[in-house]
Amino acid sequence: MSLFDTLQTGVMFGILPHMIQVTKKDAKEPLENLMRRFTRKVQQSGVLAEAKMAQYFEKPLSKRDRRTKAIIRKERKVQKFKKIRLGK
Repeated sequence: MSLFDTLQTGVMFGILPHMIQVTKKDAKEPLENLMRRFTRKVQQSGVLAEAKMAQYFEKPLSKRDRRTKAIIRKERKVQKFKKIRLGK
């Protein structure tokens, strides 16, 4: 199965929600700049994060636990920075 076939089946089944497109600004633009802009767009869109999360099945219970732990971590981080600002 070629890459094109994989992309087509992914689009048909809704696996690939959107394709990221980057075009050259002009003919003189170096390939490195184009790759940098493409990489930045991929990271900002969250496509890789979604693909990594969908790589393995996760039970709904563990998904909920992961989210609650993330909320707790964020709250602790905020409290830590508040204490640092107060000088404690």
